[in-house]
Amino acid sequence: MQTSWLPFIPESASTVSGKVDALYFYLSGVTLFFSLLIGGVITFFVIKYRRRLPNEIPRPIAGSHKLEILWSVIPFIIAMSMFAWGAQIYFQNSRPPKNANEVYVVGKQWMWKIQHSTGQREINELHVPIGRKIKLIMTSEDTIHDFFIPAFRIKADVLPGKYTMQWFEATKPGTYHLFCAEYCGMNHSGMIGSIIVMQPTEFDSWLSGNVNQQSPAVAGQQLFQSLGCVSCHGANGEGGRGPTLAGLFGGKVFLNNNQTLTADESYIRESIENPAAKVVNGFNPIMPTFQGQVTPEQLIQIISYIKSLQISNPQSTTPAAPAAKAAPASQTGATPAPNKQ
Repeated sequence: MQTSWLPFIPESASTVSGKVDALYFYLSGVTLFFSLLIGGVITFFVIKYRRRLPNEIPRPIAGSHKLEILWSVIPFIIAMSMFAWGAQIYFQNSRPPKNANEVYVVGKQWMWKIQHSTGQREINELHVPIGRKIKLIMTSEDTIHDFFIPAFRIKADVLPGKYTMQWFEATKPGTYHLFCAEYCGMNHSGMIGSIIVMQPTEFDSWLSGNVNQQSPAVAGQQLFQSLGCVSCHGANGEGGRGPTLAGLFGGKVFLNNNQTLTADESYIRESIENPAAKVVNGFNPIMPTFQGQVTPEQLIQIISYIKSLQISNPQSTTPAAPAAKAAPASQTGATPAPNKQ
C-alpha cells in the first residue's frame, strides 16, 4: 500500500485528485489566513484600547461605510471563488466520459460485488489499468452504502433501488484502499477492499486469464428470453405489445402523459420493477411487475443487454400505436418485459 509524504493526506493517484487537493489547500489557506488575521486584530484591539484608568471614558468612534463595504465585498468574492472552483470539480466528477469502460458494482452487507463489462467478477477488489477511464455503475442489495477511494478523491452513495455513477482515471500503479463510508450495519468497518492499478499490458493479461466468465450482456440476453420478455419486446420490434428496445438506451422516450425523458439505467430498472409508473405513448399498461423476481445483479444484466441493442434501420423514436388492442398477459400465457421504451 502506497503512503504519502504527509500521513494525513492520502496518496494522489487519479486525474482529479490533484484538483481536489488544490481546492482543499485553498480552503485551508483562506481559513488559516483569516483565523490569524482576526485573532491578531482582536489581540491588537484588546491591547491598544484597553482601559488604563478606572474612571476612563473612551471617546466615541464613528463608523466607516468604506470599511463596511470592504469587509463585505472581499469575503463575498472569496466565497464565490470557492463555489465556482468546487462546482467545476463537481461537474467534472459527475459527468462520466462517453468512452469510459463500464464496471458494475453491487453493495451488500458487507462486501462489494464487482463485475467488468467483459464478464470478469471480483469480490472486494477492482483491477483497473492506468490511463483508462473507468465508469462505475453502482447499486445496493440492502441498505445505503458509500463507495469511497481516498487516493482517487471519489466518493458516492450506493443506494437500493437506484443507480449512482462515478468515474475515475488512475495515474499511478499500486494498491489503494476501498472503504464503505456510510454506516451500514454491525460489520460496517469490515466492508473494505482494494483498488489494484496495473499497467495496461498487465491488466490485459489479467483479463485474458479470466475469460471463462459470461459477460453481463450475454447473461442478460438469456435472462430476457427465459422471462418471456421477447414475446412483447422483440429486439427489432417483433412482439408488438411493447415498445422495441433496439437503440432505446440513451434515447428520448415519449410517455402517454406528454412528458419526455431520457432512457438511462434508472429508467429501465423502474420499467421492470414498477412498469405502470411511466408508460410509453401508444401502449397500454399491461405489463406486470418483476419486483422481487429478479435480483439487483440480474437487473444489471438485463440493462447491459438492452444497452447492447442497436438500431439496424434508424427511425423516429416516437413509438407507433399498436394495430390492435393488447390482450392481458394472463390471457396470452406470456410473461411481458418492460412496457416502456
